[in-house]
Amino acid sequence: MKTYKDQDYLLARESISDLRTAIDFLSKYEGQLLETDVEVDPVGELSGVYRHVGAAGTTMRPTKEGPMMLFNNVKGFTKSPVAIGVLASRARTALLLGHKPENLGRAMMNAVNNPIKPVVVDQAACQEVVHLASDPDFDIRKIIPAPTNTVEDAGPYVTLGLVYAEDPETGESDVTIHRQCFQARDEVSIFFSPGRHIDVFRQKAEAAGKPLPITVNIGLDPAVYVSACFEPPVTPIGFNELEIAGAFRNKAVELVQAKTVDTKAIAHAEIVIEGEIMPDYRVVEDQNSNTGKAMPEFPGYTGGANPSLPVIKVKSVTTRTNPITQTCIGCSEEHVSLAGICTEASILSMTERAMPGRVKNVYAHSSGGGKLMAVMQFEKQSPKDEGRQRQAALVAFGAFPELKNVIIVGEDVDLFDSNDVLWALNTRHQADVDTIVIPGASTHVLDPSQMPDMSPSIKGRGISCKTIYDCTVPFELKDTRFQRSQFMEVDYERFLPKNK
Repeated sequence: MKTYKDQDYLLARESISDLRTAIDFLSKYEGQLLETDVEVDPVGELSGVYRHVGAAGTTMRPTKEGPMMLFNNVKGFTKSPVAIGVLASRARTALLLGHKPENLGRAMMNAVNNPIKPVVVDQAACQEVVHLASDPDFDIRKIIPAPTNTVEDAGPYVTLGLVYAEDPETGESDVTIHRQCFQARDEVSIFFSPGRHIDVFRQKAEAAGKPLPITVNIGLDPAVYVSACFEPPVTPIGFNELEIAGAFRNKAVELVQAKTVDTKAIAHAEIVIEGEIMPDYRVVEDQNSNTGKAMPEFPGYTGGANPSLPVIKVKSVTTRTNPITQTCIGCSEEHVSLAGICTEASILSMTERAMPGRVKNVYAHSSGGGKLMAVMQFEKQSPKDEGRQRQAALVAFGAFPELKNVIIVGEDVDLFDSNDVLWALNTRHQADVDTIVIPGASTHVLDPSQMPDMSPSIKGRGISCKTIYDCTVPFELKDTRFQRSQFMEVDYERFLPKNK
């Protein structure tokens, strides 16, 4: 995994405050930004290009990790570039967040423990241009070049739309990312996974027969996007994850009063959709395509179109001048960066409380999209620690309920190197005694294997079998036959070409 010098990470922490400063920062590093003026069709082609250039993650092969891309010439749009893959590499994400790749989970955990509340400002860059839905020529599909990721998709999707809303009863605010599909000139469907806090707000408003005012914020500081992906129990309802982003940058996130709805927008966003989630109004997600498909999701499959989704009635779109639409492919490494770092921080936070100093690090593995699989590095410091590694895995399941599989390795295994993890699985694991299964547990609804045809233990959507793979060495054998071959420590760099 590529790392940079300490001064590079420090510079990022000091200079990045929004998407534009992030892109400018990346432009100074070889291999991190690919900019093109070649015309690209947002329907299928844009994501098809990035699939080959840098999507990685659980995307269908051939794919690879590569630079982010900035498409400056999007068919049907003028001066409306699209950025994709900003976070589609752990090394690039680390550079943008200002911490080494292996330290991201702990850095985010520290931010959770030292929150800084957002502040409200009077004027904001996100409101330089205002498009009112009351204008007869208004059509959100002609303002925002949201890609249609595959030709089967239900339509153009906002994949990195950070929704901001306030609890209609308590006034507490929250932010979460949800998939949103353009359905009409001023209508956008929104999908909520079970338990999301914005959906709790929506349900309260709907029960009172009222719409829920929201803003959808697109094109943001990477720290804002990553921080927004925390989930309970680390961030309970009423905890606004923008406080974590503030701590991460050591500067409060700035908000501004929306122009046409009674809520706030993120001041440095490139684009803000202002609207209301209407009570008792639903649409079929693929009403315009009739493909039965939604969009590519993090497990690597295209999700099925939902037959009944809530609708955002758009009141306006505000933007910066020549706004940059930020998007991602749902099954790319970008989802791993967004969801995975928070998964790691959540597990580290809970296990450190339960057994201080034993869990050395956690990696939310790419193959699980940052959600379904974690590799935990556990150090047994005495005979009394035998068995605690499995207890740590149980704590991890509690810290992040959507987790499905945990692989536990020792402190001498590089948890970020899949070959090293599989080496531990092959040489330190016996399936009959080191595999622990927990059937009938709640995980993530988008895992396509959750069906009774796969297992009789599955009683409904979102139910799965959680598994622990204990690849640690029994404490009494650590220093005998399971010690890795020890090589001489040498100054190897003097044997390498000088230009390397």
